[in-house]
Amino acid sequence: MSGETNAGTPFEVLRAFLALGLTSFGGPIAHLGYFRTEFVERRKWISDSAYSELVALCQFLPGPASSQVGFALGLMRAGWLGALAAFVGFTLPSVVALVTFAYGVRALDGPLAQGALAGLKIVAVAIVAQAVLGMARSLCPDAPRASIAVLAVAVLAVVPGGFGMVAAMVLGAGVWAIWGRTIPAAVADGLTLPVSRRIGLLAGFLLAGGLVTLPLLADSGPMSALADAMFRAGALVFGGGHVVLPLLQAEVVATGWVSPSDFIAGYGAAQAVPGPLFTFGSYLGAVAVPDAPIMGAAQATLAIFAPGFLVLVAVLPFWQGVRQNACIARAVQGANAAVVGILGAALYDPIFTTAIGDLRDVTLALGCFVALTLWRVPPVAVVLAGALGGIGLALWGT
Repeated sequence: MSGETNAGTPFEVLRAFLALGLTSFGGPIAHLGYFRTEFVERRKWISDSAYSELVALCQFLPGPASSQVGFALGLMRAGWLGALAAFVGFTLPSVVALVTFAYGVRALDGPLAQGALAGLKIVAVAIVAQAVLGMARSLCPDAPRASIAVLAVAVLAVVPGGFGMVAAMVLGAGVWAIWGRTIPAAVADGLTLPVSRRIGLLAGFLLAGGLVTLPLLADSGPMSALADAMFRAGALVFGGGHVVLPLLQAEVVATGWVSPSDFIAGYGAAQAVPGPLFTFGSYLGAVAVPDAPIMGAAQATLAIFAPGFLVLVAVLPFWQGVRQNACIARAVQGANAAVVGILGAALYDPIFTTAIGDLRDVTLALGCFVALTLWRVPPVAVVLAGALGGIGLALWGT
């Protein structure tokens, strides 16, 4: 199966991503595991090698990597309306939850709710472990590429965070480009998306235009200033997820738009809801514009996600041509192997270290893993079972 998928419908994409938006707990790396389970293994919209290449590309680019991957999957499946449907489906549940939280609702208090959240974190361990296993089988099938995956883990042990991820992929790409062998099947099975060069250039122009013009308009009102702050944060973050925190803090706390206590409370709520962590910007938009919180949230949401999507669209048409070079094809294979190592490192930290506290947690994680890999239970059912298991562990503890 190639990276080019069969034609689907925007409604089909919306349903698939809405289900993920309601159940994808665990942060950006876990989201990539959920995506792989749903679209590579279950729905077969994309091949494993093309999916890993897409993940590697999005990790290289600024913006929220998991949302960029989802946007591209929607684009491949059902065109531009499919891309929009993927974004709305995956993002809307988190936006609604965080804007509701901004209105003062504290629905996640209490031991049972906290137990359910703990169970959802444990499910993320199983989801990511399944993704690591499946990707290792297809993308690290020999000793040299398995060694590249281990090398990527070593890089992250020395240089953690988004910069370390990029460095690990660059190193893996360079090692295999120089010493690796070209695998024709992998070249033919690469990533293809329906984006013309004209569209790519237009996206690059819009990205540059936003970075230039929004600061000039920032003094015209609070909504313009909010759009400028969020657009700049979305454009400057490599690695996505938690990396955006210091940029947003500098933009909204230092300026006095959001108090430090409200900022910390919202960040904690963002950890407790499914979907992309960039929707923390939606919460900040609602708090920063108290006279029009819905408009503030909508403005912030569009502004913080737009740069990542624009840079992805700008790169895609040129990437398709560049990757046909044999050396580039080898580099892609090396970067794919490094992605396996990056995902494996994330399985340990932060996913395992934050989710697993004792042998009872390990038991629940192993049960979820066996259900996914051997019993082939749908991920949504495993997520619900994990939440119930977390409640059971909380009651056991009391």
